[in-house]
Amino acid sequence: MNVNQAAKLTGLPSKTLRYYEEVGLVSPARAANGYRVYNERDVQKLAFIANARSLGFSLEECRRLLSLYEDPTRTSGQVKSIAQGQLKIMDVKLRELLAMRRELRRLISNCNGDDRPDCPIVEGLAQRIATVPEAG
Repeated sequence: MNVNQAAKLTGLPSKTLRYYEEVGLVSPARAANGYRVYNERDVQKLAFIANARSLGFSLEECRRLLSLYEDPTRTSGQVKSIAQGQLKIMDVKLRELLAMRRELRRLISNCNGDDRPDCPIVEGLAQRIATVPEAG
């Protein structure tokens, strides 16, 4: 199948499929005219990568997971270790997002949202900038 057909099956843009080939995650065959030809195994790999990316795995982690996916001697412990690492990263990001949300909620609740020019949101944003240490 061609790149557009593979893209449709995987739900990935054709540009992404080309990029994954460029970085060595997949290696579709080439037809005599030079066009990419994806087989079922290529589409499986692309779907695997798409699912891994949807869970926040980096391209390098996808490369490692894909290598394990294709390795019949892999251990589930190897895969679990990578997944646990990703979960730790997600937990940190979640804590950071929740802290950002609390701060934004606090700024919004302190703002009257009326016709006056004073605004705790603008003042709060300016304070954060003002607390950045000067280079020197």
